[in-house]
Amino acid sequence: MNEPRDAGDTQPLAMGGNGAASAGALLREARMAQGMHIAVLATHLKVSPRKLEALEQDRHDELQGPTFVRALAQAACRALKIDPAPILALLPPAGQRTLDDVGGGLNAPFREHGMRRDPALELDAKGKGVLVTVLVLLMGAALLWLVPRQSSSPDSSPAAAASSAAMDQVLGAASQVVSALTPASVPALVPAPVPAEPAAASAPTSAASVAAVPAAPAAPVLVPDHLLQVRATVESWVEVLDGNGQAMISRTLQPGETVDLDGALPLRVKIGNAIGTELRFRGQPVDLAAATRDNVARLELK
Repeated sequence: MNEPRDAGDTQPLAMGGNGAASAGALLREARMAQGMHIAVLATHLKVSPRKLEALEQDRHDELQGPTFVRALAQAACRALKIDPAPILALLPPAGQRTLDDVGGGLNAPFREHGMRRDPALELDAKGKGVLVTVLVLLMGAALLWLVPRQSSSPDSSPAAAASSAAMDQVLGAASQVVSALTPASVPALVPAPVPAEPAAASAPTSAASVAAVPAAPAAPVLVPDHLLQVRATVESWVEVLDGNGQAMISRTLQPGETVDLDGALPLRVKIGNAIGTELRFRGQPVDLAAATRDNVARLELK
């Protein structure tokens, strides 16, 4: 079921001066043949229905010039899927401008050609590139100037003087580049070179500040008193053999008894009551659970 016809659909087809149908009449006839309401087509084209009515009734003086008229007609033909050539041939020529020149769309705001922006308020891509280059140069010059000032050696005076001279040259070149490429109304963004302080005066200060910092004491190295330590919390039988197979201990330890052992590696240890026995090797506790079976621990320490 077709949508209700708009008021413009009841208008007779406008005829050109030679008796042929006009461009607006052809557009209206194509739209009506597809049963499309003028408001539906206007929504699809994202324009107001009044503009479409003016186009279909050939009231071109109510639109925004020949270029807009041809662009709107071509967009309507594309939406209706018809050939735009016969309709564009009946429209006024657009002069040197074509449809491709309409870059802002059919609803783009109008801007007078005589309007100009203040060059101090906008920078083109070339100007932005120049500013980035100048900032990089300034950062490099700052690094060259600050590194010698942080040196603690008195022999850094020639290096500080050379870096200060290099910074002055970089700042001078940056100022010339910006002044050549920046309009007169835009203020210069590069500050004047700052004279470097005498390097000889900064060297003793740096040396004094370094000398004032006390040296951090060396961390003490903890060396265990004995290679192996066995401590029994309950009565436990312990046997330890050194790397030569000699028995270092083979007896029952009483609760609370501690034995310190030293011998050739590897040490083969056997503990009869692993639950009640603590073992430390090279000062570090040894986990007996992994080597314990039926409360008897057997392990080799290297």
